[in-house]
Amino acid sequence: MAESPCQACGACCSYSANWPRFTTESDTALDLIPEKFVNEGLSGMRCEGDRCAALSGKVGEMTSCQIYAVRPEVCRTCMPGDPECAMARRRHGLPALAVVPANAGTHTA
Repeated sequence: MAESPCQACGACCSYSANWPRFTTESDTALDLIPEKFVNEGLSGMRCEGDRCAALSGKVGEMTSCQIYAVRPEVCRTCMPGDPECAMARRRHGLPALAVVPANAGTHTA
C-alpha cells in the first residue's frame, strides 16, 4: 500500500487555530479524544499557534496525527488535493497535489 501524501505534508493541520473545530461529532466520539488535545472551550482541537497539538513531525517533510483513529470529522473530510488541501499547502509554500478522480483506474464497458 502506498504511503499517504498527508504523511509528508501536515499543512492542513497547521493552517489555522480556527479550523480544527468540532461540528458533527457525537459526545461518545468526542470523549475518545484525549483531553490534552481539546481546546479550553471544548469546541475543537487545541492548537499551538496555527498548528494542531495532535500533529507531530515537520510540516512538508514527515508528519503524523497522534489521534488519527479518533480524529474529528473536519480532519476526516479534508482530502489530499482538494481545495482545502491546496489552500493549506500554498500557505506553507508547498505545491498543490494532483487530484486523482475517485474512479481512476476503473474500466467501464
